[in-house]
Amino acid sequence: MKRPQILVCNDDGVHGPGLPALVAAMRRLGRVTVCVPDQERSADSHSLTLHKPLRARLLSERFYGLNGSPADCARFGLLQVLEGRADLVVSGINRGYNLGEDVIYSGTVAAAMEATLLRAPAIAFSLDPDARDYRPAAAYARKLAAQVLRRGLPEGVCLNVNFPVPPRGGYLAGQAARLGRRIYGTAISRRVDTRGHEYFWLAGRQVRGVDEPGTDVAVVARGRVSVTPLKIDRTDHVALRALAEWTL
Repeated sequence: MKRPQILVCNDDGVHGPGLPALVAAMRRLGRVTVCVPDQERSADSHSLTLHKPLRARLLSERFYGLNGSPADCARFGLLQVLEGRADLVVSGINRGYNLGEDVIYSGTVAAAMEATLLRAPAIAFSLDPDARDYRPAAAYARKLAAQVLRRGLPEGVCLNVNFPVPPRGGYLAGQAARLGRRIYGTAISRRVDTRGHEYFWLAGRQVRGVDEPGTDVAVVARGRVSVTPLKIDRTDHVALRALAEWTL
């Protein structure tokens, strides 16, 4: 029986701490190809590189480092390396959550969404930033990936999975959840370099989650794995119906 073709991407780059565990887990399911940024590209969102050439380095067998964004990696891996023949794309395991509004900025999620645009089933995985052992998350990822390979996903939908710090004995079960809300700091930190030129860092308070029942934020806060289906179609259909009464 032919083994599934699985593409692994991330936004933490070739040295991402969650990459080895995810690759090892996926190799138990199929033939794995890795295409990741050659440096960290966190918070790159769904950007594509259009203003300079992409350069790919083959770092080891079926392992590519690309001077592009996470979405570039998904596109390059799917179309150039695998020639559109991927059975599954997985992204991660990200160092840090991608909950609620995080998905807007996340390169990890963007790689999965880009794969979804290219009609490949895709899952994004992220882990609590305080966790050090990625193997329990990778073990759960393997089981969920096996289900996706067997069941498939609806067209235009990918899965966004977030892991709390792993409990002793590993994760028991996940919970389906909608996106929650995260509160971001709004400060911009102004600084001055040794030549007297000012520069800025996006700063502010630590991100906090709003504890609303049924959300990914609440599920993870209670020590369970959250699984959220995300779709390409961002249309607000309630607002669309309301707009029918406007004069446009």
